[in-house]
Amino acid sequence: MSNILILYYSRYGHIAQMAQKIARGVEETPHCQAVIRTVPPVSAVCEAVAAEIPSEGAPYVTLEDLENCAGLILGSPTHFGNMAAPLKYFLDQTSGLWLKGALVNKPAAVFTATSSLHGGQETTLLSMMLPLLHHGMIIVGLPYTETELITTKSGGTPYGASYFVGADNKNSLSESEQKLCRALGKRVATLAQRLSQ
Repeated sequence: MSNILILYYSRYGHIAQMAQKIARGVEETPHCQAVIRTVPPVSAVCEAVAAEIPSEGAPYVTLEDLENCAGLILGSPTHFGNMAAPLKYFLDQTSGLWLKGALVNKPAAVFTATSSLHGGQETTLLSMMLPLLHHGMIIVGLPYTETELITTKSGGTPYGASYFVGADNKNSLSESEQKLCRALGKRVATLAQRLSQ
């Protein structure tokens, strides 16, 4: 089985919802399984330490999870057009994997959510791609053969899956957003299978 790591930070649960839909797409691919992991929040208080196991949701990621994956799908809410600090903090700790070339030639994709339709979805997706490119990963987007990209009135970009949650954070994940999440998971898993042959 090829493990596809779906790694995210989610403060209000929207990114976690997307991770579940992406996992469904991964698991529709033969010989692939989704491994869902998160990162702990970053605290401005130096003494604050997160518990080793979160009280709810996905387990925290380890460097071994990242090293042993066949593909990576990275998710973050948009924070001023950029990835959230907790995800960036984790990625900043991956120098050892970079030195070993542990992620070279593995497929990777990105996903995000915003409270406004033009709230920086694409810049956030691009910001998440940068460390992945430095690791030598193969960036996977969504092609326009996924017709939801053309017809969507909510989230969805060729750079990765996205979710427009609304200013009150109450928009449900639309049908087209769900389809694009599943398509992204399936695309990364399929490419991971092909690259491992």
